[in-house]
Amino acid sequence: MIHELIELLWPALLETLYMLLWSSIFALIMGSALGVTLVVTEKGGILEATGIHRVINMVINCIRSIPSIILIVLLLPLSRMIVGTTLGPTAAIVSLSIGIAPFLGRIIETSLKEVSLGKIEAAKAVGASPFTIIFRVLIPESLPALVRGVTIAIIAITEFTAIAGAIGAGGLGSLAIRFGYQRFREDVLIATVIIIILLVQIFQWTGDYISRSINKKRFKLD
Repeated sequence: MIHELIELLWPALLETLYMLLWSSIFALIMGSALGVTLVVTEKGGILEATGIHRVINMVINCIRSIPSIILIVLLLPLSRMIVGTTLGPTAAIVSLSIGIAPFLGRIIETSLKEVSLGKIEAAKAVGASPFTIIFRVLIPESLPALVRGVTIAIIAITEFTAIAGAIGAGGLGSLAIRFGYQRFREDVLIATVIIIILLVQIFQWTGDYISRSINKKRFKLD
């Protein structure tokens, strides 16, 4: 029984981790671009462009207002265009990345806005370029908050993978539905839930540890 359970869980866990890894990377790239652009293009920002700011803000709000499973279904045609299929973990990465990027972008925007205006003005006063202000002031100063935000986003992607399992993405979510629920295998269902909980706890602990470490180093330097 235990051997059979492991044979079911191990491939599903690898598929979930595969989706998590690549979805997190792509979502971080897109979310960072969105979050930074929102901050620098707002009124009074270092690259003020209120028209661009309003458009991006509206797009993010629209995407975030769509329920997760509906958003995944809506993005399936895009998955087919990019990877040639709508099934499997690779196809799910497209939906997961695009689905979580606006959420991550909003978190990054909030984190960057925690940087005091005084530090930004000081950088401007010495002639720092917008690029320098972004990468030498905004991001370093908000790094602990950014780490916590990325941690929240990765946990959200973990939840997303379970939802995507309902429409053929594979992974632990698919296993829980196909074997645990539909075949009345309570052992499989409980095991998948426990693994997902453990993953979330590991991600949360790691994010908190990194954030605390950055803060400790900053206080020592101060």
